Amino acid sequence: MKFDASQFDNLELDNIGQWPAAAKLILAIFLAVTVAFLGYMGLISDQMKQLDRVSAEEITLKESYRTKYHVAANLELFRAQMVEAEDTFANQLRSLPNSHEIPGLLDDITFVGTTSGLDFVRLEWQPEISKEIYIELPIDIEVVGPYHSFGQFVSKIAGLPRIVTVHDFKISIPQGDSDSLSLKLQAKTYRYQEETAK
Repeated sequence: MKFDASQFDNLELDNIGQWPAAAKLILAIFLAVTVAFLGYMGLISDQMKQLDRVSAEEITLKESYRTKYHVAANLELFRAQMVEAEDTFANQLRSLPNSHEIPGLLDDITFVGTTSGLDFVRLEWQPEISKEIYIELPIDIEVVGPYHSFGQFVSKIAGLPRIVTVHDFKISIPQGDSDSLSLKLQAKTYRYQEETAK
């Protein structure tokens, strides 16, 4: 079959039945492609977008399921850990001095210092510092004595039954005394914030 371009001349839409076979074939292919494209855009395109959304949601739901399954499978373990954490927290709270024990803490620090061979120059409370769940109670301390006694003193403070931390160490030589040193530090103890609300 030889291609003849003249057969496409004088084609009229109201007389498609009389068109040559090649023109009918080209028109059929064009209409099929147009219908397929419009069908894809009208029907399938939205479905593909929805499929993508649902697939992404499926991944999210599967991950959520895995997480919830892990929690559910280990629920008893988590409950046991929660009880243990509450017990540990309660024990730590018992290590904090309550309001009627705080004045006695100065006596304990004085006793620890004197048994370590130190002389107190200064021992006084500073203003309380309120934090989110606790209140910080700083104490300024200045002692005079031999260097090795400072180590014993700090060690004994750490061994007190109540939580006391030490900060801002400054060791210097006092004027006119070459045999002893001066130690300035700040000790801090803490009180649980809820105790003040009672």
